[in-house]
Amino acid sequence: MLKLKRDIGATAAPSLAVCGVAFDLLPEGAAWLAEERLLVVADLHFEKGSAFAAHGVALPPYDTRATIARLEALVARLKPQTLVALGDSFHDGEAEARMDAEDAARIARLSRGLDWVWIAGNHDPEPPQGFGGVVMAELHLGPLTFRHEPRSAPATGEISGHLHPCAAVRVRGRRLRRRCFASDGTRMIMPAFGAYAGGLNVLDAAYDPLLPGLDFHAWMMGARTVVPVAAHRLESD
Repeated sequence: MLKLKRDIGATAAPSLAVCGVAFDLLPEGAAWLAEERLLVVADLHFEKGSAFAAHGVALPPYDTRATIARLEALVARLKPQTLVALGDSFHDGEAEARMDAEDAARIARLSRGLDWVWIAGNHDPEPPQGFGGVVMAELHLGPLTFRHEPRSAPATGEISGHLHPCAAVRVRGRRLRRRCFASDGTRMIMPAFGAYAGGLNVLDAAYDPLLPGLDFHAWMMGARTVVPVAAHRLESD
């Protein structure tokens, strides 16, 4: 995988098994459990831009709209029965009040069209009630547990977000840094889906209790595919 499939430009949808359950990893940063028709996203961070603007940091106020548009496109293409949002869907407790009315309506329409599960996050421990769906601390499905913050290993079957994983690798002398899925086969840490969400390198010490050693892969996101890269090939920031 050293060539990263022409610098992450191929089109095949890779599959990642967590405790024997196979997910399709999508370059948009979502995971698809086809057998259950379940779509998983993490860290949408709706209204992060307006939160920064309120504190004097000028960012274009279109991150929520961009994130919704990508989510709408996935739902239209895959037609999931269930969508699980793994916490920090809203950047803070005032996000709903700052949100444009049409953006809020689009979220509500999406949630009415399927079974939507809002997992509580550290940014939104009590997600707004006006968008439909159900709020849960965590969701259990067979051997899998969907939660926001990952727990120290072993956390077998855990699907989590929170850390916004990304990875860096050098390909033909050029350094590539991308959002990524991180997995050792017993757990998966999802990339942030939100347009303005940043990324924490998977070689950062914060991952040491979760993915001990270098026995894991970073599934790096490209424009049209996701490519697994062994941890020992990665570069720190």
